[in-house]
Amino acid sequence: MKGFGGDWTAQKIEIVVEYAKAYLGIMKARKYWKLLYFDGFAGSGFIVKEDKEDIEDIDVIEGAARRILAIDEPGSFDLYYFVEKDKKNAKLLIDEIKRAFPEKEKKVFVVTEDCNKKLRDLANFLKSPKGKNYKVLAFIDPFGMQVEWNALQSLKGLGVDLWILIPVGMGVNRLLTKEGKIEPTWSLRLQSFLGMMEHEIVEAFYDKQPILPLFGEDTVAVKKEKAIEIAGKLYREKLQQIFKFVSRPFLMANAKNSLMYHFILGSNNQTAVKIANDVVRKWSKS
Repeated sequence: MKGFGGDWTAQKIEIVVEYAKAYLGIMKARKYWKLLYFDGFAGSGFIVKEDKEDIEDIDVIEGAARRILAIDEPGSFDLYYFVEKDKKNAKLLIDEIKRAFPEKEKKVFVVTEDCNKKLRDLANFLKSPKGKNYKVLAFIDPFGMQVEWNALQSLKGLGVDLWILIPVGMGVNRLLTKEGKIEPTWSLRLQSFLGMMEHEIVEAFYDKQPILPLFGEDTVAVKKEKAIEIAGKLYREKLQQIFKFVSRPFLMANAKNSLMYHFILGSNNQTAVKIANDVVRKWSKS
């Protein structure tokens, strides 16, 4: 089973499921489109909420893959494509699909591969003659900063509605050291994730302060106070370079009220983002 998160996990799954039902309702009248559901970090079908100390109280919830497969009304997807890099989890997911959804087994693909590669493959498929009649709802729910910016860029201009979890606090902020001396491996990871050069990252997240304020002869990089908020705003703006419309984020904070994640939808359809905003607004109040 995939172990991760607490209430955040359940909430983002509910958001995706609610959006998927609205999406399927709208697309039901558009028979000329084939619908594909893409999950880049599908897991095993179930998720353990590991925030409980007593093993008897540990919650196991249905993962997004299982919840989406269970949707029959107002319709269902023509194809389901689940990416799961962990072979054990992929095997568990395949077994669960065979057990719970035998009628959909022929429509389901489970691949053991890196999400970034399969995002590029998805883009190539949609650009091909075979894929030109497909619309895609994608759910990208990484554990950290595994998603590469150039993989997302490959989706530009295509018929994809993309929900993505952005680790602004849990990922980006943790790699931004206070004094601006970022470890080379961390810098490369930030560059890959944000699609930015190192000097652009420094400029976005650090201020230059004089070492000798009286004379201003030298400066030192100091991390900006609202680095987490900057990361969220920056990533949303970059998503707008790929998608025409981007939803408001669903914000996820820890027990100390520190912002950890943004959950956001990118689409080339304005109505899609309006629906996403309504769903996000609802769950932000719950």
